[in-house]
Amino acid sequence: MKCMHCKGTMKKNIAPFHIDRKGYHLTLDTVPAWVCNQCGEVYFDEHEVDSIQEIIQALEDRTEKLIAVA
Repeated sequence: MKCMHCKGTMKKNIAPFHIDRKGYHLTLDTVPAWVCNQCGEVYFDEHEVDSIQEIIQALEDRTEKLIAVA
């Protein structure tokens, strides 16, 4: 697999994921990913993206409940 950014070689590894959103911060330290050996660009497979999106949705649901109580 080639990096879309620099055309370097992508290798299966792990990478962090971080997002700041709607009053919360989510950090996942070790997500399976494709990482470019040349520029460090990270690509996640569909399974990992789906899992991350499920976690984000659960956090959004919980933060909405907290805000509604306040």
